[in-house]
Amino acid sequence: MSTTEKQFDQAVAECRDIFLKKLNDYGGAWRIMRPESVTDQIFIKAKRIRSIETKGVTLVNEGIRPELIGIINYAIIGLIQLELGFSDTDDLSKEQIKTLYENYIQKAKELMLAKNHDYDEAWRSMRTQSYTDLILMKIHRTKEIEDHKGKTLISEGIDANYFDMINYAIFGLIQTA
Repeated sequence: MSTTEKQFDQAVAECRDIFLKKLNDYGGAWRIMRPESVTDQIFIKAKRIRSIETKGVTLVNEGIRPELIGIINYAIIGLIQLELGFSDTDDLSKEQIKTLYENYIQKAKELMLAKNHDYDEAWRSMRTQSYTDLILMKIHRTKEIEDHKGKTLISEGIDANYFDMINYAIFGLIQTA
C-alpha cells in the first residue's frame, strides 16, 4: 500500500468516526435535505476555511480540520441524496447509511488513486489554500449544474464535483496533519 493510500485511509478514518458519531446522535436527519441545500452546506464550510486562511484569526474555537471533515461528510451525503433523492423522513437504517458511506468513500479512493497515478502526486506540491479554492470552484460549478437541472453540454455531472471535493478536502487533511 502506498504512502498516499495509507494517508487517505487515515484521513477517512477520522471522517468516518465523526460521521458515525453524528449518525448515532442525529440518525439520518439530513435525508430531508435537497441536493442544493447540501451544496450550500459545503459552501458554508469552504467559505469559513477561506476566511480563516485569509484573516488568520477565528472567533469560533474550531479550526480548518473540522470544516474539511464536514466537506467530506457532506459531499458523501450529497452523493447519497443524488442517488436516492431526498425524503420527508429519516427513512434509512443506520446500517444502510453506513453501507452507502463506505460505497462512496471507496469510489472516491479509487478515483483519487487513478488521478494520483496520472498526475504523479502533484497535490503534494500544492499550497493548502489551493485546495480551498478548488473546492469553492467545484461548488460554484455544482450550483450552476443544479440551476440547469443537472443538464450539461460537455461537463461532468454533480457527482464528479462531489467526488473531487472529497478528494481535495482529504488532501487538505493529509497536508495539515
